[in-house]
Formats: sequence, C-alpha cells, structure tokens
Amino acid sequence: MALDMDKLNAFVGRFAGDLGATVAAGAVVVGHELGLYTALAEGPATADELAERTGTHARYVTEWARGQAAGGYVEYDADADRYRLNEEQAFALTDPDGPLYVPGAFVLALGSLRSVPRITEAFRTGGGMGWHEHDEDVFIGCELFFKPGYVGNLTTSWIPALDGVEEKLGAGARIADIGCGLGASSVLMAQAYPRSLVSASDYHEGSIELARKRAADAGVTDRATFEVARADSFSGSGYDLVTTFDCLHDMGDPLAAARHIRSALASDGTWLIVEPAAGDTVAANLNPVGRVYYSFSTFLCVPNAVSQAGGFALGAQAGEAAIRRVVTDAGFTRFRRAAATPFNHVYEARP
Repeated sequence: MALDMDKLNAFVGRFAGDLGATVAAGAVVVGHELGLYTALAEGPATADELAERTGTHARYVTEWARGQAAGGYVEYDADADRYRLNEEQAFALTDPDGPLYVPGAFVLALGSLRSVPRITEAFRTGGGMGWHEHDEDVFIGCELFFKPGYVGNLTTSWIPALDGVEEKLGAGARIADIGCGLGASSVLMAQAYPRSLVSASDYHEGSIELARKRAADAGVTDRATFEVARADSFSGSGYDLVTTFDCLHDMGDPLAAARHIRSALASDGTWLIVEPAAGDTVAANLNPVGRVYYSFSTFLCVPNAVSQAGGFALGAQAGEAAIRRVVTDAGFTRFRRAAATPFNHVYEARP
C-alpha cells in the first residue's frame, strides 16, 4: 500500500492537536477549581506571582501556565516571563455566571469520560446507563456548560421570539420547566418574571436537591418549586408555558413526554423546546459543533435513552425533522424554529 505522506502528516497533525486538547482538558478544570484564570485576570503575573495569588505551589503553576500558553488559553511575554489573559480569554474563562464559560464544558467532558468502562461494555451488550448513574461532575458540568447560553439568550431573545409569551409571563403566568437539572433555567425565569410561577421537575433526585438549593440562594423559592418526576408524569395542568432545555433527545420515550406536555398545556399555551444545534443529515453535522455533540451523545444521551423504556434514542444531533416528528405525532398542530445560536436550536410548539 502506497501512503500519501501529505495526508498522513496532516492526520498526524490533527492527532497531535486532539491529544494535546484531551490532556489539556484536565488543566482547564484545574484552572477552574483553583481560580487560576480569575487570579490571572487581575493582571499579568509570573508563575510565582500567580501561585502566590492563589495559594498554590509555584512549580505546578509554572507547568500549568506553560501548557496554557502553548494551547492559546493564556498569553506569554517571553521578555518578562509573565503570563496574562487578553480581554477575550478573560471573558470566556473567568465568569461562570456570564454568557460564556469555557471551563464548564471541560468539567462535563471529564465527568462523562469517567464512564468509559461502562460505556465500552454497553457497546458489547446494547445496555444503557442512566443519567443518574454518572459521576457528579456530569451534573455540575452540564449546568456550567449550558447555563451561560441560557443567561445570554433565554429571557433576552428566546422567550421574546415566541408568539405572545413574554407578555403573558410579565403579567403573571404558570410555567413548567421539565428536565430542569440543577435549575439554572428555572431560576432565571423566576428572576426575570417575578409575577409568574415556575414548577420545575427532573427524574434525578440529586439534581432536584441541588436545584432547590440554587433557588434558595437566588431568593426565588416563593415562585419556583421543584419535584422529582419524569417528563411523562410531572404534576399540574393548564400551564401557559412548558419548557424543555437540552433534554428531549435524552429521553427513552420523548413521544410520551410530548403527549403529557400537550395534555398539561393550557389551550393557548406554548411549548419552548431548546435542543442542540443540528442538521437533519449526518453530513450536515460533520463539523466542530457536531463532533462535540456526537461525542457527548455517545457517553450521555444515547445510553440514558437506551436505559429507559420507549424505544427511542434520538441522540444529541437528532435534527429539526426528528424533533418536529415527535411534536406533531403528539398532537401539536404548530411547530417552528423560533431562534438559533451556534450551539442550540429553539423551537416553538403550539396545540
């Protein structure tokens, strides 16, 4: 076999980049946990100065900072032997409550990779692995990964893009937030629309416990409540708005969930569906965002769906056509894409 050396070298170059990024994911999480990025945002520093700011060991910080500079996550001044964050790096690396927080994605990634032995066996057996069975960093990292998108878009563009919904919420409405996880979306809506009541639910008891704490810390327990319940059996009816954020594709029976949502909505209610950005074909998803979501889906979304009854395993790159099919099969008569970001598609469904 004659090798094309240019193609081989290009592939090896891709491999080197991927290997460096894989190992560097741990270093990003270390920077998140120890506040190294936040401390560096205070001003340029040598490794010794950064270690002093953070109460860490200088030799470890030296190696960490060099790797971060090699990866383009910090800048290095060789003449002064000092490191710094430019404005864009600081924006992306230092504020977990802002509209972009890169380290959260790596917390989620490393948490999901702890399931490699279990998922490897699932490849052989076809078995599943429930969301609740994963390492706690999956739950924490998922919130850190998705919350910035909600902070930046939920009440400023996604809800305003829905027909007449923002006005209802401002006047006082009933919201059901399904598959709420740690409650980031629930708390944001309770804060933005203080006259409305949010009833949030998730099947994972540990997530609901943390969601209740998040709501208490935010001072919204008077208008945001949480229950342990599946998407096809959450309580209440007559809701003006039902929301599902990045979770419909994870369900073993999204059709049963959609039918229950349909029955729980008021006659003029709206279902806000936020899903990972995806095209309707494999070819349309062969890009960096698709790679991220297919990889997460292999470890998280598909195993969770397979672990549940229902026979669906949509995966994180299901695409608009698949979501539309679930929604319309459940009895909704109106469906449209209302908004989009590089990471999410936002759909509106009406009875």
